[in-house]
Amino acid sequence: MRRNRNTSLDNVVTDFILLGLAHPPNLRTFLFLVFFLIYILTQLGNLLILLTVWADPKLHARPMYILLGVLSFLDMWLSSVIVPRLILNFTPASKAIPFGGCVAQLYFFHFLGSTQCFLYTLMAYDRYLAICQPLRYPVLMNGKLCTTLVAGAWVAGSIHGSIQTTLTFRLPYCGPNEIDYFICDIPAVLRLACADTTVNELVTFVDIGVVAASCFMLILLSYANIVHAILKIRTADGRRRAFSTCGSHLTVVTVYYVPCIFIYLRAGSKSPLDGAVAVFYTVVTPLLNPLIYTLRNQEVKSALKRLRAGRGNVDGDK
Repeated sequence: MRRNRNTSLDNVVTDFILLGLAHPPNLRTFLFLVFFLIYILTQLGNLLILLTVWADPKLHARPMYILLGVLSFLDMWLSSVIVPRLILNFTPASKAIPFGGCVAQLYFFHFLGSTQCFLYTLMAYDRYLAICQPLRYPVLMNGKLCTTLVAGAWVAGSIHGSIQTTLTFRLPYCGPNEIDYFICDIPAVLRLACADTTVNELVTFVDIGVVAASCFMLILLSYANIVHAILKIRTADGRRRAFSTCGSHLTVVTVYYVPCIFIYLRAGSKSPLDGAVAVFYTVVTPLLNPLIYTLRNQEVKSALKRLRAGRGNVDGDK
């Protein structure tokens, strides 16, 4: 909750200043290079996954890898919404962001982030059906249903982003205009509002924190059933393959949801840890996803080998 300030039109904020991450001045160049490298590797890694799924007939016909391709696409865009603006904080360039730019960044951050949240839940459901209902899996999760579920996740994410953005920027902002964060996100922006933010904080808690926590619990419930089913597999090789496939997804889910819940269930917090935690799930996680899926998933590694072998054969024919 905030006390009302003078909201005359003369004081209406037209842009914001993103203060960015606190850092020693002598590390500015180093941090610029680190985040620039992370961004490039994130784009290349996820593009590789996307192209592999698209080019390999054995992958793009299976719902699991359709979902993985969508995840890679989301990671590329989410990284592009966050990291370039973060990198600017380590340069002499102006840290100002237009009011409309702040609105757009907050919307796309929550649109893409919540879509990713729903997608992780779909991926867990897909694995649950594949392992716990193997005979009925082709009927229960076919390409048409998978496409419908993915479209639903995108629509739900868009609605979520619109609600959060509308509620945040319906409030008056009359100064100061310095956002003590590296992006325009709800908790940091609300601290600058010239009106009571109780309703916004409650909606943030329910719509983000509780929804994320609920999705996480659904994923854990799916995996509890999956582990129970895997332990019934008689062959060691079968158990290993099942754990390998599911382990990749469970690792990604953990490094995404835990920081997200940590931040949004503590919307009023001003802890210096919040920035570091947010960097992890907004910047580092999109980088880790392709690494986790390529290193732990045998089918993706096999597809990459086939893709490389096919490319080598084409070069040899020339």
